[in-house]
Amino acid sequence: MRKITLLLFFLISFTFFAQNDNTPKFWDNVRFGGGFGLGFGSNSTTIAISPSAIYEFNDMFALGLGGSYLYAKNNDLKSNVFGAGIISLYNPIQEFQLSAEFEQLFVNQKLPGFPDANFDYPALYLGGAYRIGSFSAGLRYDVLFDDSKSIFASAFSPILRFYF
Repeated sequence: MRKITLLLFFLISFTFFAQNDNTPKFWDNVRFGGGFGLGFGSNSTTIAISPSAIYEFNDMFALGLGGSYLYAKNNDLKSNVFGAGIISLYNPIQEFQLSAEFEQLFVNQKLPGFPDANFDYPALYLGGAYRIGSFSAGLRYDVLFDDSKSIFASAFSPILRFYF
């Protein structure tokens, strides 16, 4: 009888301990979101989407993975750009966010009368953004920018990012 009582005591204690476990679960700290972009001009169209998932280690630091797709048309030149990368976010204060993103981009370009161009190149973005809740808006700079390889006109690009 004493062994059964002792066993019941341990089982009940373990049950109470398990229900009072306040440690966060992995998925409680995962946020999904990303960014988007649209651009229209004289004979040009740009559409971009970049979904991502981040893990928030604490209120200041997050790390995650992302993908991207960009369609760009300028006169007769059409580009499809696919990318995959890693993103890190640091919030020194609640309203300001610093970011570092490494992305490998794969480009397919078509221009009538010329063979298709297929190439890839890396991008390393460092940026800063103003943050309101789960939304961030700012500017980033590609430190690996090479105007002879990049399909972008500038090393600077806007940040429009959200996570939920």
